[in-house]
Amino acid sequence: QVQLVESGGGLVQAGGSLRLSCAASGRSYSGSTAGWFRQAPGKDREFVAAVTWSGDHTYYADSVKGRFTISRDNVRNGVYLQLNSLKPEDTAAYYCVARSLSWPPISGYRYWGQGTQVIVSS
Repeated sequence: QVQLVESGGGLVQAGGSLRLSCAASGRSYSGSTAGWFRQAPGKDREFVAAVTWSGDHTYYADSVKGRFTISRDNVRNGVYLQLNSLKPEDTAAYYCVARSLSWPPISGYRYWGQGTQVIVSS
């Protein structure tokens, strides 16, 4: 099992930045891919970004490329998402995920956190 706890969400003006953090624990976390999804009100949950265990490979949704950066620290069991140049359409609940059963790891995640809310005002 893997437990994921997100933090760092909040209210920010358009053009601003936030850094989301995810604290992971559990024996099944070691060696797993990790990432972030988001769900805006009234919309389906969508893939945002993913990173392999080694950190050598990252994947991004087209809508966030060049603005968001995913990283991880396997010593601290942390996964991070730096959100820059935020837009009102980035408003959503952001979920940390781990252990994808698919390749590329943009879907099929087995473990999900409870989410952290990001609100971008115009």
